[in-house]
Amino acid sequence: MGIDPVPALMAPSTRACPRRDARARLRTLAAMACVALAGGVDADSATPHEASADQARPAAAADSLAMGQLEFKACEIGAQRTNGVPTQAAFCATLPVPENWEQPAGRHIGLRVALVRSLAAEADRDLVVFLDGGPGGAATEDYPALAAALSPLRKHHHILLVDQRGTGGSNPLACGDELALEVDKPSRAGVSGADRTRQLARVRRCLAALAPKAAPQFYTTSAAVQDLEAVRQALGDLPLDLVGVSYGTRVAQQYAARYPDAVRSIVLDSAVPNRLVLLSEHARNLEDVVQRRLARCQADAACVGRFGDPYASLRAVQQRLRQHPQSIELRDPRSFALVRRTLAADDLAALVRFYMYSASTSALLPFVITEARDGRYAPLLGQAQLVVGEVSETLGGGVAASVLCSEDADLLHERPQDRATLLGDEPVRAALLACEVWPHRPRPRDFHQPFHTSAPVLVLAGELDPVTPPRYGNEIVDALPHARLLIAPGQGHAVIGVGCMPKLVGNFVQQLDPARLDDQCLQSLGDTAVFLDANGAAP
Repeated sequence: MGIDPVPALMAPSTRACPRRDARARLRTLAAMACVALAGGVDADSATPHEASADQARPAAAADSLAMGQLEFKACEIGAQRTNGVPTQAAFCATLPVPENWEQPAGRHIGLRVALVRSLAAEADRDLVVFLDGGPGGAATEDYPALAAALSPLRKHHHILLVDQRGTGGSNPLACGDELALEVDKPSRAGVSGADRTRQLARVRRCLAALAPKAAPQFYTTSAAVQDLEAVRQALGDLPLDLVGVSYGTRVAQQYAARYPDAVRSIVLDSAVPNRLVLLSEHARNLEDVVQRRLARCQADAACVGRFGDPYASLRAVQQRLRQHPQSIELRDPRSFALVRRTLAADDLAALVRFYMYSASTSALLPFVITEARDGRYAPLLGQAQLVVGEVSETLGGGVAASVLCSEDADLLHERPQDRATLLGDEPVRAALLACEVWPHRPRPRDFHQPFHTSAPVLVLAGELDPVTPPRYGNEIVDALPHARLLIAPGQGHAVIGVGCMPKLVGNFVQQLDPARLDDQCLQSLGDTAVFLDANGAAP
């Protein structure tokens, strides 16, 4: 939900707009040239905590590694197509777990587990766990894009990666295009009867394809939390430092609430409060950030002179596309082959949402919107394809459905005030429709209760995050005794890799004192200058 952009199952249209899932978000972090990764933890400033070296030091040969009950083999992790992000050397294992934790004798699934070894000869006893976003991101596929951001943590810790059930190498709930619930020319008054029948048929076909290998109602956050605890126990009952990004912050909070003694520290990047109903505030949050970002253009003479009022242009383009969707020929930015795409109004909203995830891409928005206003749509589509890739490269729609339908759908409602926003209420309506037939089960009674923990917590937020705004971080921190919020000025979603944030996170996990962190280095981030044309900002 990231949380993210609208998950695959809920996307109102995917003809021209790639689904911005967790993998795409993390690829963006690596691909954007403006992301400057800071150095590691200063050995003199960090206070090592006590460690039991015999438990922290895995027995390893060149091509294998043993830790607790698990036997790992050397492997390469990373997505097959990563837009230039290299794969990462690691050690991989598979842990069988019950698909239904309430019936341990029933069907089992394999969890893909990976360990990225510490750079230290003797790592600290606690393991750093990266909890991916989505829902639907696979940690072993997305980690290479964040490897530099997490490198300060590797100075003293092994990195533990577990593909959440239903993703990556853990019995993926992937139906490909069967989960792309397109709504052709959706009406603001509601989905037509024919559209409704067609969409429900697509969901049922996906469920039929999954039936031989999975019961989707068991692929929830709560089940993933039990999976992580099973992995921890198999590794020798080691303490964990949880690092969650976007939807992964929900997993982190749910895990820490149920297994408090297992958690040493928590980092929540682009945090989701427990009370939040996924998708419920997407339209409001995007509208707020788009207007704020484009209003900054109005305060810049060069920007106004070049683009006028880019927000007015954006809404004019959306209205034109609502009346007349465009068929556009452009060159694929990677293969350079000529391709044809159809762009409709709701595709535009999803594309703008993608642009707002990163300070770099949001700096392009006035330019590409003005080009579209003047009838040139290729820059708008081409940049999106370059970073995110095609819809067919993304996975996780089934997990997104399982999470949302079990944990949020009964609390999710259409909001009339959202209909006038850029995103509108189509994602909510599409999600509620899918959940009518997607299998689900009751969530724990305390699932949406505010998060409480005595563990130290560091919350990270981007000032201009279109999905998880800083107010979410404030909400979490205000209820905790040992927590702090760091806001990255001018930044968007998933900020653990920007500026000096990696160093701050590394210091926090080593020292366990969020109040001691000196965050003045973040103030150098600020806004990314608006591109006045394809060559960049004004000199």
